Amino acid sequence: MSELMTTSNRRAIRWQLLSTASAMALLASVYTTGEVSAADNDPDRPTFWIELGGELQHVEGQGDNFPVGFLSTYPDSPVLQKVTPLQAQNPPPFNFGEDGKITFQPEDSDWVFSAAVRYGHSSTFKHVDHQTGRVSSVPFKYGTGVSITTVEKFSNTQEHRNESYAILDFAAGKDFGLGLFGKNGSSILSLGVRFAQFSSNATFDVRARPDLRTKPKYYGTYKIPGNPNVYFHTYHATGRAARSFHGIGPSLSWTGSSPFAGNPQHGEMMVDWGANAALLFGKQRARVQHQESGHYESRGNTNAPYSVVYDHLPTGHDTIRSVIVPNVGGFAGLSYRIENFKVSAGYRTDFFFGAIDGGIDERKSENVGFYGPFATISVGLGG
Repeated sequence: MSELMTTSNRRAIRWQLLSTASAMALLASVYTTGEVSAADNDPDRPTFWIELGGELQHVEGQGDNFPVGFLSTYPDSPVLQKVTPLQAQNPPPFNFGEDGKITFQPEDSDWVFSAAVRYGHSSTFKHVDHQTGRVSSVPFKYGTGVSITTVEKFSNTQEHRNESYAILDFAAGKDFGLGLFGKNGSSILSLGVRFAQFSSNATFDVRARPDLRTKPKYYGTYKIPGNPNVYFHTYHATGRAARSFHGIGPSLSWTGSSPFAGNPQHGEMMVDWGANAALLFGKQRARVQHQESGHYESRGNTNAPYSVVYDHLPTGHDTIRSVIVPNVGGFAGLSYRIENFKVSAGYRTDFFFGAIDGGIDERKSENVGFYGPFATISVGLGG
């Protein structure tokens, strides 16, 4: 019995050039028409902040597992118990994501412009193989030849899954933090645009011989030793699913930061928090297909050597639908800042309601959720 564990690949952020170019265009258009006020009395405040980070997150909304019909027929089969073909389809509990953000606040202004990207990708492969001891039969030796038949119970499951997501945010906001949280505090209310993309591809294959029995052969009333008839069932189930969502829409966010110890020149501790909401208009797609077959075989019995138990035609569904997806999220954490360098850590959540069609034989809207701890490093430039 052997099990090959899940492996994960991670890719770097692919959207840096797009984010930077789009952010600069947004900054130029809003800043030239915006209201400038001299609310910031800190002449050493950086004009730009560049932030990079990562997060370990649990992901929800990855679609239903493919059904395996023959499992209910063999509730006690040893090759289907430890890790069943259904359990082998479960996605990994955590994925790794990356994020980056550029924030621009002009001198002598409380307007803040930002462009942010979050990206994650995972590729997993599972191979679960269970088998029992072999059953062999050695017939009588005729002349110089000996024939050997070897059969064992087994279950062999393979599952391959690729998933990715990208979330882009462009926002313009105003800092109302002065006077509320002290000189170095901030409270920024922003309006912007959010783009989100989720996609997944999964393939599944299981082949199993969960039962096996033998019956001696007879010649008249005499049992023929070492040459039994062998009876068993074999099953084969496959599945393939491709799911995606692409959407864009208006967003509203509020982020805040409040210092509680120290100062920026010699080291300062801060409490950070934020909340966001968006309404995304986009397309939800799903293409799912699965099939299962079963056969009965008797080796050594020439009267009924092979028969078909069932052979299900491919089923599933293929849909494309326009959807409106509400999105809410938030975060809380702590930061340590010294001059123009800052390190932050906390916990973040983001939920997209009804974003994915996770059904197998019919459409079934599922929420997509990301939540888990994160950490970032920020560097201030200019000022």
